[in-house]
Amino acid sequence: MSANDPATADAEIRARSIERYRSRAAGYDATCGPTWPIRERAIAALALRAGDCVLDVGCGTGLSLPLLRAAVDNAGQVYGFDQSPEMLVQARARVAAGGWSNVTVYECAAQELRLPTPFDALLFHYTHDILRSPAALGALLAQARPGARVSIAGIKYFTGPLALANWWVYLKNRGYNGAPGELRTPWDWIAPRLVDWQWAPTQYGMGYLASGRLPGEAAG
Repeated sequence: MSANDPATADAEIRARSIERYRSRAAGYDATCGPTWPIRERAIAALALRAGDCVLDVGCGTGLSLPLLRAAVDNAGQVYGFDQSPEMLVQARARVAAGGWSNVTVYECAAQELRLPTPFDALLFHYTHDILRSPAALGALLAQARPGARVSIAGIKYFTGPLALANWWVYLKNRGYNGAPGELRTPWDWIAPRLVDWQWAPTQYGMGYLASGRLPGEAAG
């Protein structure tokens, strides 16, 4: 395959990201305090109900899993996946410690995920590389129910006078992602596929919180 082939480019991006998270996994949770309220808001935007099935896209160490599991209760199902084995060690430990029989995590890329049942909601919490991959988005959204709710939190470039600091935003994103650029409108691959789309800045404009839903009528 050509180096310009999208599948090859995706694989190279994933390989870089896996390597970067390998060195960050052990201390990752300690860095997430400042964005915890954003995580809570992103999950609240999904309006989860008991019995729902929700997918945690790029679940990392599983910090969102307890919140998602509480929202869907015993009758629901939580799925998560991540491509980083080091991050998933902690996610699996969380699931085991919680004794959650309705929480399942997979080690794979978004392009490779195959779930046993469609889901009602998707959480994208700081998953920039996945949002910039049409193949990854296509594979995930194809497994969702019509009307599935989508919530996204992530990083973006500043606008206005603070744009002078965007070199720092880029470097910050590069520490985690294999494709750290394209931060002006990082949602522009997924937004056209959703209805009721809306977004708002967070972190003084360095972040964003967005939501929408897939076309169609949700079940029940």
